Amino acid sequence: MLAIPVFAQKREISSVYIDKKGVMRWSDIKEEASFYGVNYTLPFAYAYRAIGYVGKNHKEAIDKDVYHFARLGFNAYRIHVWDVEISDSQGNLIANEHLDLLDYLIAQLQKRNIRIILTAMTNFGNGYPEKNRPTGGFSYLYDKCKIHSDPNAITIQKNYIAQFVRHLNPYTKQTYKDDPYIVGFEINNEPCHAESPQQTEDYINQMLKALKQTGNTKPVFYNVSHNMPHVQAYFNTAIQGGTYQWYPIGLVAGHIRKGNFLPYVDDYAIPFSNVKGFDKKAKIVYEFDPADITCSYMYPAIVRTFRSEGFQWITQFAYDPLDLAYSNTEYQTHFLNLAYTPRKALSMKIAAEAARSLPRNSQYPKYPNDTVFGNFHVSYEQDLSELNEPAKFFYSNHTQSQPVLPDSLKEIAGYGNSPVVRYEGCGAYFLDCLEPGLWRLEVMPDAVQMRDPFEKTSLKKEVVSILWNTWNMQIRLPGLGTDFSIKAINRGNTYQTQSIGGSFPISPGVYLLEDRKQASQTKWNASSTWKNICLGEFSAPESSIKSFAVVHQSATSFEKGKPFILEAQITGESFPDSVLVYTDKVSFWSDKNYSLKMKRTNGYTYRTEVPPGMILGNSFRYSITVFKGDKRYTFPADAEGSPLDWDYYQTEYWESEAVNIGSPIKLFTVSDEYSDIEIHSIPWKYVLINLDTGNPAETNKLEFELKTKNPETRFFWRKYIKDALANRDETLQKARYLCLQLDIKESSKSKDSDDLKISNFFKAGFITSDGFTYTAALNQKRNEAFFKIPLQQLTQEVTMLLPSPYPTFIGNYFVPDIQIPFDIRKIETLEISTSDVSAENAVVSIGNIWLE
Repeated sequence: MLAIPVFAQKREISSVYIDKKGVMRWSDIKEEASFYGVNYTLPFAYAYRAIGYVGKNHKEAIDKDVYHFARLGFNAYRIHVWDVEISDSQGNLIANEHLDLLDYLIAQLQKRNIRIILTAMTNFGNGYPEKNRPTGGFSYLYDKCKIHSDPNAITIQKNYIAQFVRHLNPYTKQTYKDDPYIVGFEINNEPCHAESPQQTEDYINQMLKALKQTGNTKPVFYNVSHNMPHVQAYFNTAIQGGTYQWYPIGLVAGHIRKGNFLPYVDDYAIPFSNVKGFDKKAKIVYEFDPADITCSYMYPAIVRTFRSEGFQWITQFAYDPLDLAYSNTEYQTHFLNLAYTPRKALSMKIAAEAARSLPRNSQYPKYPNDTVFGNFHVSYEQDLSELNEPAKFFYSNHTQSQPVLPDSLKEIAGYGNSPVVRYEGCGAYFLDCLEPGLWRLEVMPDAVQMRDPFEKTSLKKEVVSILWNTWNMQIRLPGLGTDFSIKAINRGNTYQTQSIGGSFPISPGVYLLEDRKQASQTKWNASSTWKNICLGEFSAPESSIKSFAVVHQSATSFEKGKPFILEAQITGESFPDSVLVYTDKVSFWSDKNYSLKMKRTNGYTYRTEVPPGMILGNSFRYSITVFKGDKRYTFPADAEGSPLDWDYYQTEYWESEAVNIGSPIKLFTVSDEYSDIEIHSIPWKYVLINLDTGNPAETNKLEFELKTKNPETRFFWRKYIKDALANRDETLQKARYLCLQLDIKESSKSKDSDDLKISNFFKAGFITSDGFTYTAALNQKRNEAFFKIPLQQLTQEVTMLLPSPYPTFIGNYFVPDIQIPFDIRKIETLEISTSDVSAENAVVSIGNIWLE
């Protein structure tokens, strides 16, 4: 890394104030301010410890990540400070490495012109995902739901927060309360108020008084999206802004969630917007994230909705440190890093532009008519976020969109192919025009997902691999032409290449591209500053691949007599000499062993077509062998050797079921106590109890006891089925019925079993790729446990937003305002629901489900 210069100008730095209407404005020009960025926790808790575990330097780690913040266009940073790590039992501030790293981070953010909100206290432990570590901090002495009402605890907090804002940062030479880059303070993180609203109001007023006595004039914020009975108490105080969160698709799924989630972020209605004082407070988002997804289409859509509600500060939770992102161990349900999740990071860059350009309080049509807004576009089908304006063209995935004014382009950021850049690699790239005919090109290394990043995590488990490879790039920019020189400028980069007709091979690094027909007017070099970076800066992890690896998901089924495609991602330190598919029928002793050669189609993707004649019986079991020199590696066993070796003893295979053309399409088969089905309830506090009735695979059913006394409770079972439909297109289009083995009976515990209504108890149907839901009621008679629903009876209804979003005041329903006819080709998720639970206890049995 190069030394980072100070990019801020020497003139007086503008601060931020909040006017009488609750609008954040710049102190010098009085215009509205808007901020977008991330939470990032490296100075504290697990992130701090884990950087030590992997043997990295904390400050160097901060430098790398803050550089990436700059590249992604962030101008906002928020952190909830772990007070337990910088305080004693009386709330006295402790000067230690945690505080020093926070000071250092603040200084580095300032150099990039990134503004800061500090949440002074978390009032909980420093362990997650490990156990808490004792520190002697005062928050360990009190329960989180009592710390804001206990008089002694409040006295300690007043002492702590006063010392905190008066703390002198040795790197900036300013106290927190006087630093113009620190926009303001949030008193605490997600407080729990268990006493009366009046007590809550008194607590906040005491904290405000303690801050005022320090001479603080910065805005003070408080969380208003928790503890709903206390909302009026919040707005009765002199806080200048309320803080909000949004986790629209829940948290901690334990796996990648799939489906179209754009309906989930269509609206952020605040039910208490009419309380007294609401319209005088600024609105900031302290945390948000569409958790447990790897897609890149969500962030700008979320910003659109936030801006329509008037939010001016939006910070995602949380950005993974570069040195830890390979394992995603910090927060299992979140995953964001420029190197390791390049498409999501580019979506964040586009969202940052949206936050600063979309007018506050602008209103947009209801989904799906709001996927184009301003100069922005999001698409679930393309997994794409896009900004297309005269000077900027950003895209998070392959796009065919034409730049609106190619001659005016000054910035490009992308992944994959577009009309201006074609690139086979799997990392992000940036092109910035320094002057006419001269561009800076930055290419990140490839990121290949090896495992589900939201499963159980460990520093010993790599979920994304980094590879440094050379790929061809083609650039078509009117401002650069096709005849240009290419010069590597980042430290240690000795790669040399040349352009032929605008095409050239390129490796990760930073380069200056100069039109040979135009001489540059300025002498640019690695140390030159541009906006808030040095031209030669580059930060990327080293290649992590030490041996070959194959990432492949076998098809659920395929139809006999038809060929089908096998596709795999194959990574290694170099490309294989060849890749072969073997069935489980091959043998060292046989003279006739059939194999299929896989060919590389692009990047690390290899594919082959399996001919019908290769299928014997009702399943296809196979392995993939990678050849390099005299070495052979076979998967999924991940073993050295080939199935044709005499001593190859591995018995692991991928397997797909061979089915007859026109046979039923299996959507749900009972396999174990979970069978990959999601269960939910609305209201969320009512539960489904998965009953232990023996081996579900043997009984061929799952049984659930519904626990509720609320007749308006609805229970839901969902299963993502798109993978089960692959290779069954023709049969799918001919399907006419949804068939279910389903039953409801009175629980032995029910006191009101005679009142249990059987008729119209269930609904069943599908959620499509549009995010719309189509169901039909099941008119059940007693003792009937099989249903055959004509698909033509499915009708469009509301889409339930499950799992329930946070904060809890967000609604659970998306109500479309247009009708889209049901199209079986678009089905992605199976849904079964109860429509009326009128007994205290009932038992539901779910068996196999299929289309025919």
